[in-house]
Amino acid sequence: MLTSLSLSAGFLLKDPSSSTRVLTSLKVRVSLACLLLFLLVYGFTSGHLG
Repeated sequence: MLTSLSLSAGFLLKDPSSSTRVLTSLKVRVSLACLLLFLLVYGFTSGHLG
């Protein structure tokens, strides 16, 4: 997630306004965050993490 965040910041500063790499990077970061949240909830509810 940190890599995606840093890449997105770099794309935001360097790319022209018509580029879609910032949006793609944001989609990847949000997807990873959702997956991490799901895995944490699953781990706590199944008893593996708590």
